[in-house]
Amino acid sequence: MSSSRLALTLGTATLVLMGCSSISLEQPAPKADAADGNVRVVRSYDNSFDGEVRGTPAPESRFAKVKIGMELEQVYKLIGEPDQLYNHTTGKNWIPFYFGADGQRIVTHYRGEGCLTYSAGGVFNGKKQLLRMDVDAAGQCYKP
Repeated sequence: MSSSRLALTLGTATLVLMGCSSISLEQPAPKADAADGNVRVVRSYDNSFDGEVRGTPAPESRFAKVKIGMELEQVYKLIGEPDQLYNHTTGKNWIPFYFGADGQRIVTHYRGEGCLTYSAGGVFNGKKQLLRMDVDAAGQCYKP
């Protein structure tokens, strides 16, 4: 390969790498809507971790019976199964030798109520604990 062609190839590779260095791998923050100002940190009922609650459930609603830290099966027995659900992996799932409980999430949607998000358990922790409650009667919280 000639020296001018090698220089052109190296120069192009350098420009490509410089361009890629400005790409952010972080996900953008979700767009805020009027209800997002009402997110509060709530201690789990067993005091083992902090969860989040967005909005305030109506006093007689199904979500008023649910507490951060409850397991998926407990919630199903208490308020019934959701209308929809999906699961997804988190970034922690790709950490080598990560054995924590937050490699996956389960998001459930209850029509007229909102969404409940659970940790989907891990290698050594099979608990599916409620991490977040989104009180959202319109269902905008459910985005599979």
